[in-house]
Amino acid sequence: MRPKNRESDRCPICGRHCSVYDRSSIIRSWRALDFAGILVYINAYTQRIRCPKHGVLVAAVPWAFHDSGFTKSFDLTATWMAENLSRSAVAEYLRIDWKTVARCITRARKYIEPDPGKRLDNLVNIGIDETSYRKGHKYITVIVNHDTNTVVWASNKHGKEIFSKFLESLTPEQRASIKVVTGDGARWIDQCIEEYLPNCARCVDSFHVVEWANEALDALRKEAWRDAHQELKELKKTVKRKRGRGALKDKDSIAVHKAEEKAAEIKGSAYALGKAPEHLTNKQETQLAEIAVSNKRLYRGYLLKEQLRLILHMDDADEAKEELDRFFWRATHSRIDEFKELGHKIRRHEEHILNTIRLKMSNARIESTNNKIKLIIRRAFGFRDVESMIDMIMLVCSNIKVPLPNRPIAEPEN
Repeated sequence: MRPKNRESDRCPICGRHCSVYDRSSIIRSWRALDFAGILVYINAYTQRIRCPKHGVLVAAVPWAFHDSGFTKSFDLTATWMAENLSRSAVAEYLRIDWKTVARCITRARKYIEPDPGKRLDNLVNIGIDETSYRKGHKYITVIVNHDTNTVVWASNKHGKEIFSKFLESLTPEQRASIKVVTGDGARWIDQCIEEYLPNCARCVDSFHVVEWANEALDALRKEAWRDAHQELKELKKTVKRKRGRGALKDKDSIAVHKAEEKAAEIKGSAYALGKAPEHLTNKQETQLAEIAVSNKRLYRGYLLKEQLRLILHMDDADEAKEELDRFFWRATHSRIDEFKELGHKIRRHEEHILNTIRLKMSNARIESTNNKIKLIIRRAFGFRDVESMIDMIMLVCSNIKVPLPNRPIAEPEN
């Protein structure tokens, strides 16, 4: 094949028609989509052009992307399949290497979205979160636009340096348009907002606040189980000594049995303590009732957790402020170290929690995006290249539709 005159001698980067630098007698091949199971290749002579801006380069061809050994249809089809199938299945079906699929995705994304910076325009409500993509504390940071429910930016690693990198990439006008930032209680988020977005409202997601309470309650449950288990061990030692002297009585066996039931009851109560009362099963309701009688300290912690959860469901920020003050007093006077720490943590983030209640903002969308990312990683059996993973995330977690050959391009969903 050869390109038509109006499409020949063009720069593969800017598309400008350029002067010919030299011609080659070597035939180059591009892999096309299979025809009835038969491998298809497109062959053509190549030539180099001199672009005033980009220098000497191999001239572009209309049927393939720059620096690709495959046709555009092949790259786009591989990308569409990778969105819906596992990476290994795509590699086997198309008869290409595992790493080649990733390169096809990168080329397709650059073609479909040549200017990803447009995603950063008109940002008003954004959410930030980090998610792991590999063992060994390997994280990526994801920024989501709450208004469009799309990922607008993603980067390897997490922390203040990465969030600052995102904010520095924005223009002053783009930073000024951001009004709300949601996230967890990380201090580096607060520091970046104070430095780059002084007029922005910071919201701590309710999901993370309840998670703090559940972590405190679970630590209290484990402590209660350790105490009950230690009590059971001491009781068994006492019974063993009595048995050796022949003085064992029925009430001793009953005491051991009750201690075993108490330890088992606390150990198996994690779900009952963590769930909301309206979602409890009959068995879990019975567990809670027994804990209320046998371990009042643990039950107090459960009531504190429920008090905080109900505050986060309130509609009036002023009433929520009064209830948070009551919660702080109860938590700090509960004689439970875990909830004392939780009370002070809530007090530090009180303004951000009230912003969440007042503005009705939630990080639920970014948590759902994290689930999509986990699915992408699992479906691909992991990614060897972080940039390829980010390209896939930007394609899947957006309104972009990958076009298939000879098919009408569907309009993106709102």
